[in-house]
Parts: sequence; C-alpha cells; structure tokens
Amino acid sequence: MSEQSSISPEPTAFVFTDDNLKKAQALIDRYPSGRQAGATMPLLDLAQRQAGWVSRAAMDYIAGLLDVPPMRVYEVATFYTMYLLRPVGQHHVQVCTNLPCWLRGSDDVLRACQEVLGISPGETTSDHRFTVAEVECAGACVNAPMVQIGDDYFEDLDHASMKALLEALQRGERPKPGSRTGRQCSCPAGGPTTLKAVPVKGEV
Repeated sequence: MSEQSSISPEPTAFVFTDDNLKKAQALIDRYPSGRQAGATMPLLDLAQRQAGWVSRAAMDYIAGLLDVPPMRVYEVATFYTMYLLRPVGQHHVQVCTNLPCWLRGSDDVLRACQEVLGISPGETTSDHRFTVAEVECAGACVNAPMVQIGDDYFEDLDHASMKALLEALQRGERPKPGSRTGRQCSCPAGGPTTLKAVPVKGEV
C-alpha cells in the first residue's frame, strides 16, 4: 500500500513552461540589477508548483536564470521546509503534531490517515495520490488540530472528520477549506462573545 522511495527518479533537466517562464521573468524584474537573487524563493515555489517538488535540476536551472552559483539556491531550498526535495503524492497531507494540535487530538488525525490510506507519516500510497507527513506548527493553533493539504488548511478536526475529508479526496471531490465544525474564522468554539452583529453606520 505504501512506499518510502521516490515516486520518480531524479530528472536530469528542468525548464519552465512558456507561461511559467514569463512569470519567472516578471518576478526577476522586480529586483534591481545585481540583486536578482532576491527572486530565489518565489522561483523555487514556481518550480515546485510546476513539477510537484524541487529537483536539483530545477535548482540548477533557477541558478542559471538568476546568474548566481547553484549553492546559493541549494542553501535556500534546503533551509525552508516549504520546499519539497523529493516527490510527493497528488495530495500532500501535512498533519501538525506540535503541542496545541497534539493536546487537541492530532494523534486521532494521524490514526484516521493510517486507517483510510494505509500509510504512516513519511510514506506515499502506491497509487501516488497521497503522501502523509508530520509537521511542526503550521500557525493555526487556535483551531487545532489541523492539517494542510496543498494550499488549503482544514481545522477543528477529529478522527471522524479527518476520515470524511480523506474519503472525499479519494472520490475526487474538493472539500471546502476551513473549520470542520463551522467555526467562523478564529472565533471561540462556542461562537462570538463580542461584536455579534454588524455595526450600522450612524448608530451609537
């Protein structure tokens, strides 16, 4: 059911698509001559969105676009955990297990992943559709426990709601991001305690 090795071998070459090359050039043009290395992070993100991860070939290509030594790009890509240095599944399920999420039941969220997908953190399903990873704080502590899947946050999870979320993704659906309990943004779990109505102009 699972595999821990790379989904595909390390590519020997990488180039941006024509559309992404235009986006890359626009990003580089934001920086003055001699300072174009400032575009490293957005270019790495662009490459990751195109390929699903950042290969060494992609890093070398970006270094060439920026006219900087490849090591400058490697340093950035290996420092930030947002850059994936090996292939992941179509759905990258990042489960926060830091203290607030753990206290609120992240163990149950991980258990749901194992039951539905048959994999543990660090593994990818054999169909390459799901990768599960444990991550540190994702910055949504008030709505813990939470997971990040792609660019979307899913919050206020428990075992049942996490199973339902994964099963929806398996069916090819796109669940709405946000709280699974209907919580409004980061309001208290029991609902707003202040500013309960939209103020009307002119009222005191």
